[in-house]
Amino acid sequence: MPTSTPIDIRALTKRFGAITAVENVTFSAQPGRVTGFLGPNGAGKTTTLRVLLGLARATSGTATFGGTAYAALDDPARRVGASLSSDVFHPGRSGRDHLRVLQIAAGLDAERVEAVLRRVGMSDAADRRVGGYSLGMRQRLGLAAALLGDPGVLVLDEPINGLDPAGITWMRVFLRELAAEGRTILLSSHVLSEVAQTVDDVVVIARGRIVMTGALDDLAAGVEARVRVDAADRAALSATLTAAGARIDTPDHGHLVATGLDADAVGRAALAAGIPLTLLAPLGDDLESIFLRLTADDAAATDTTTDASSAFAGEVAA
Repeated sequence: MPTSTPIDIRALTKRFGAITAVENVTFSAQPGRVTGFLGPNGAGKTTTLRVLLGLARATSGTATFGGTAYAALDDPARRVGASLSSDVFHPGRSGRDHLRVLQIAAGLDAERVEAVLRRVGMSDAADRRVGGYSLGMRQRLGLAAALLGDPGVLVLDEPINGLDPAGITWMRVFLRELAAEGRTILLSSHVLSEVAQTVDDVVVIARGRIVMTGALDDLAAGVEARVRVDAADRAALSATLTAAGARIDTPDHGHLVATGLDADAVGRAALAAGIPLTLLAPLGDDLESIFLRLTADDAAATDTTTDASSAFAGEVAA
């Protein structure tokens, strides 16, 4: 069984010149669990992972594997596997040769190449040039590369991005199997719906700051109830619900949205005031809509974090 350790990120800040890509980021990922690192494009996910893997220097704070920085790990290929891009392959090289180069560089046994090709279902395509691979095949090859050293920790940047439904299903099952073996898995994504059935824990980042951490079910905890409601006397209804503690909005389509009261409380307040309702419906908040609300400001902002990361892509930790 692979030796697994937690991932610990503490008070991590990274600045690119005048741009703060991530600020005071703190979270952890535990063995035997899949942790989703979620946020819109440009929120700071890739920057955080690059610092974690020693590809960029932290301005302040730490990012470690069980207390040890990546650069200080003994035999890092056997401790940590990573896949940060599906476009790091030489298009004229076969999948098998790509893995052989990595295997030799890491000082691993040659048999590991065939073992990981089998594990990700790529044996039949291993002698084809990577330039002819689909996105799904490149994602599998990236996973194979990450698994070469049979590491206890996996760090994956957008592993489900661009996959078709069959590919997403395969990736979901595969990652759950890896976690069941006791590995620590940290994966990033900008689309919660693609990973909601995969992750155990979530870390949500927006504009470089953590806005929520916890178990997946905690994402919905503490979110205020919202109810779509209407009446012939809309002004009286609005005043009644405001007095009961709700915040009232009037969307473009006319009815009221009461935030802070559930449907039962809204109905009781209207009944007590003698106001007949023409509409009463809780606004269903699925995980994706909650995620979008948590990150709404970031999604609307200019993607300066990504621009900064690209400008400093050559930065490598000393």
